[in-house]
Amino acid sequence: MGVLDENEEIIFEIAVAVTKLEGNSCVEVLLEELGRRGLILEIVVGVQNEFIKLAAPLKILGKAAAELKFRKITRIGLVFPFEWDEAEAFVRLPDGRLFSWSERYCCYNHILYGIVNEDASVKVLNSDSGEIKWEPGESLICVLEKKGVVKEVFPLHDEKKRKQLLRIWAMNWLGFTSQPIDDICLYYGMRIATYFEFLGMYTKWMLFPAALGLVVHLIDLGSLQLLVLPFFFICLISWSVLFFQFWKRKNSALSARFQIYHAADPHLRTENRSFPSRAGLMRRQNSDRMNEKANFQRQEWLNWMRRLRNDFIIIMSIICLQLPFELAYAHLFEVLQWDILKFFLTGVYLFTIQYLTRMGGKISVNLIKYENNENIENRANSLVYKVFGLYFMQSYIGIFYHALIHRNIKTLRQVLVQRLIISEVIENLLENSIPCLSYSFKKFRAIRMKQKLEAGSSMLKNRSIPRVEKDYLKPAYAPSIGQGIEDGLFNDFLELVLQFGMIMMFACAYPLAFAFAVLNNLTEIRADALKLLTMMRRPVPRAEATIGAWLNIFQFLIVISICTNSALLVCLYDQEGTWSLSPGLAVILVLEHLLLFIKFGFSRLVPEEPAWVKAIHKKNATQAEEMCSRQLLRSISGHEVLDEMKDN
Repeated sequence: MGVLDENEEIIFEIAVAVTKLEGNSCVEVLLEELGRRGLILEIVVGVQNEFIKLAAPLKILGKAAAELKFRKITRIGLVFPFEWDEAEAFVRLPDGRLFSWSERYCCYNHILYGIVNEDASVKVLNSDSGEIKWEPGESLICVLEKKGVVKEVFPLHDEKKRKQLLRIWAMNWLGFTSQPIDDICLYYGMRIATYFEFLGMYTKWMLFPAALGLVVHLIDLGSLQLLVLPFFFICLISWSVLFFQFWKRKNSALSARFQIYHAADPHLRTENRSFPSRAGLMRRQNSDRMNEKANFQRQEWLNWMRRLRNDFIIIMSIICLQLPFELAYAHLFEVLQWDILKFFLTGVYLFTIQYLTRMGGKISVNLIKYENNENIENRANSLVYKVFGLYFMQSYIGIFYHALIHRNIKTLRQVLVQRLIISEVIENLLENSIPCLSYSFKKFRAIRMKQKLEAGSSMLKNRSIPRVEKDYLKPAYAPSIGQGIEDGLFNDFLELVLQFGMIMMFACAYPLAFAFAVLNNLTEIRADALKLLTMMRRPVPRAEATIGAWLNIFQFLIVISICTNSALLVCLYDQEGTWSLSPGLAVILVLEHLLLFIKFGFSRLVPEEPAWVKAIHKKNATQAEEMCSRQLLRSISGHEVLDEMKDN
């Protein structure tokens, strides 16, 4: 059993849900092994399950971090592999802790799944379901999970910090877009903190096009009205390009600031690598260099061909299956006269499209398994691109049909209002109500079971549902598609991307859309915070401090919006539908090329990395070179390597 220092506070951060503790020898073995690893245990008997709550002294976490070879920033600004004996040399976090939540979770994972059978023989464990064979070198937790003895290993909420975040973040409606990003990062990790920083900055910057859209929509400028939409279009594209350039600067600054929170992503580091000796490397260097280069090139092109093949399969599936369905729905919606038939058609469409999207998502996940991506981040990016293609077709092809084929601007505006107001409201209600209903239903079942048990035993009458079981009953923060590859932020980013595409690509048809988007996003910030803090389990942390592939999708939508809005201006000004190259249409064509130039030109005007971040990187590199140059030169040409080669 672990021993705490005098100033350490016991905080149970991980729980293991098991079937039954009494008389279950395999669980008793698990408890014994956990105690041997120095963890602090607390057994909680729930209504439906029993739980083992885990806490770890700083010394145990430090030794695990050293085994995992975490690289942490030191007090002199350099990053070195962590050593427990030199812990005072490393920078502590703003809350005084040595390790962030992402690092602690990785350490817990390493300790739990590192409990293996070290004997040469098979150990036989007894459980309610029969004997369990624990093979040599096999992880005990993995064995018990396969047999159903261990139901789940999950993070626990810290009630003190959760209530603090509820007060200063989720319930702070007067804060507008300001959020306690450092506190969010400490509690949830860098990826979730980056999402909320992006959402806050995106909403704040959107105030400009929202105000401009209100002016364009509500004020009649008389003879200048023909110039208003092109001016609005130019301002909009310039705004979007500048926003993402400044977001890149912000993201670079965040990465530099979040450096102290991050040593290794638990999803990326699964094993310790072993490296050959320096002498062995020198002996094989010349002979293996060419073979190694050829192998790397061959593997690189094979992976590229696999991704290209999978992307081709997804694109052809969209063209052959989803595109005809979307066009048929849009055409029928256009020609039907009765509203009741349109309502019935929309219901059939929504039901069918959910099935098609789920099927496409499953196909995407299966294809990704054969791509041989290097890490979980690359797999997640591949999933993002594939699933966005499905949703792009689902969300926009009908609107393109109304706008560009039928050139029905009135119907287009009705569809935009419907998507922006009704769909956003319904999605927000479902997004927050489904986890709440799921948790309430599971809690209700637990209470009913408790009442049945109380009827047969007087020992259980005063037992309430413990906090750890309430956390267990809450739904996990998981995506609708690609569980195990992405987390719940996949759905949140997808919602933002689809909204951005909707308001950008059809901005000239409905400038008021940006005002609705601002109101929705202000609600989204607090609703997402409330959902994470009250309705969901504490998410498994991920250490990426970027928005990943979503940034490329946002950039893609800007380019598409230049083309679609230019076409909309043609539809608005070419009422006769002659498509002749009159002076007005020629101006629109020139405007399109000008905006494309602005898109790629502005990207070069604003540096992606602030000067102070560049200075820090340069300073760290210089210091590292000065400190290590002598040792490296001695290692390259020193006598140690030569002596080792002679001995061998």
